Amino acid sequence: MIWGAILLLALLGLLVLSKRYAWWRPAVGQEHPRILMFHMVSEHQPGAKFNKLRVKPEAFDWQMRWLKENGWYFALMSELAEPEKLPQKTVFLTFDDGFADNYHQAHQVLQKVGARATLYLVVDRFDRDWSTAKKAHHNSGELMREPKLSDEQVTEMLASGCWELGGHTLTHANLARLDEAQKLTEIKGCREQLAARFGVFVSSFAYPFGIYDRADVALAEEVGFVSAVTTVEGIEIDCPSNRFQLRRIKISGKDNRLAFRLRMRTGRRG
Repeated sequence: MIWGAILLLALLGLLVLSKRYAWWRPAVGQEHPRILMFHMVSEHQPGAKFNKLRVKPEAFDWQMRWLKENGWYFALMSELAEPEKLPQKTVFLTFDDGFADNYHQAHQVLQKVGARATLYLVVDRFDRDWSTAKKAHHNSGELMREPKLSDEQVTEMLASGCWELGGHTLTHANLARLDEAQKLTEIKGCREQLAARFGVFVSSFAYPFGIYDRADVALAEEVGFVSAVTTVEGIEIDCPSNRFQLRRIKISGKDNRLAFRLRMRTGRRG
């Protein structure tokens, strides 16, 4: 009777672990680059709605050291222009939006480890709670209050050689709510303004909220971007053919070390 109960509990535990981590999924070959998606590197805030976007500094430090120690090459998104030159174990670090902790926390870790990342920067990023552009009831003001990168900080990050810039529209717009002229302003405008402001070539684009359609894909290519990333979860198997709809691995602030390693292996959460 007792052993039966123990066996049942063990099976239930195995089912829970299987659902959470999906450890049984087959690994994706290491010849396929991993594109990781981050937002913030900061401690969690009690009761906050967006803590899943906050990777704790200690966790981020471990993740970068693990990648380095396991032989992953840190590439910039601009290197996708020549994918044949990328080594077998390539990882792209991408940061969306432009939160100040990217400078105060992530930047120092990248310098220490010798890693590089692409920052998808919103041009007009101050005093905006852009989460409401996706869902009107997300009006807590949490993301508006979160400190954003100053232009001076971005300039310092770029000068270090650890970062490059990507476009993320002018205002973190929900492209699905815009007409053709407004989309052009947001997508082309961010590329032109970032290039002019920081004196850099902006080759890659990220669709805000991961919301886009065929017209947005065509427009991103038309205005001069070389690639674009989505929020579709997974490992991109054919980067050259899908370079304007690239999948990414979402790194959550709630991931532990096992979850991170499994995501690097399969590209997906449980």
